[in-house]
Amino acid sequence: MSEYSFAGKIALVTGASTGVGEGIARALFVRGATVVITSRHLSEVQETAGNIDPSGSRVIGKEVDVTVAKAVEDLIQEIREEFGALHYLVNNAGITGPHQTGIEDYDIDSWRQVIDTNINGTFYTLKYALPLMESSSSPDSEAAVVNLSAVNGLVGIPGISPYTATKHAVIGITQSVALEYAERNVRVNAVAPGYVSTPKIQALPKETQQWMSSQHPMKRMATMTEVSNTVLFLLSPLTGFTTGSVYPIDGGFLAQ
Repeated sequence: MSEYSFAGKIALVTGASTGVGEGIARALFVRGATVVITSRHLSEVQETAGNIDPSGSRVIGKEVDVTVAKAVEDLIQEIREEFGALHYLVNNAGITGPHQTGIEDYDIDSWRQVIDTNINGTFYTLKYALPLMESSSSPDSEAAVVNLSAVNGLVGIPGISPYTATKHAVIGITQSVALEYAERNVRVNAVAPGYVSTPKIQALPKETQQWMSSQHPMKRMATMTEVSNTVLFLLSPLTGFTTGSVYPIDGGFLAQ
């Protein structure tokens, strides 16, 4: 993406102790933002914050379970009290649940966990963050949200129907909220990655990684940098007339 400075801006990235979320947080930090990152595991998110920003001044790790509305509400209140503003939100927290499991065999508790994290977590964060974001923005300095969907949000993929359902829902809420805030100086978009080569994926057997790569016409997975570049592009004023959109990052998967 063309370089854009996020200096002086406050960003929140959920589910950012590792993987795609960590990559997005790091990219925001490098471009000058102060970044609050969250995870359900305090030690992990604090370690990540320290790795990104050893000074501890511009990356702050918070233990937050996005499935708990009060925890998310408290987080936004902490951001309000500590920084007085919130300019960017990346809803990255999510889980996939079991793979290669038909609907008739899918465990109900697993279904609820996926729904709670991916849909309710996104809803709670938007609900409590958007008023602060609106008050932090102006026509000359819009706030922006990027929600993490997936290629599963645009097509059906067998054996993982709950995750696929939630990623469709993320696109739906993105479009609805974008319309609600279209005249309120907050833009809301989504990205839809295919398989991304994160540390977790890299720990899988080579055969599994090769299969994942083969699903994309480009015959490789996305890098974390390619995802973070697209997210930052959508957060930046470079896309100031873009809201309610979904950007695939899929190596041609959806063109098949």
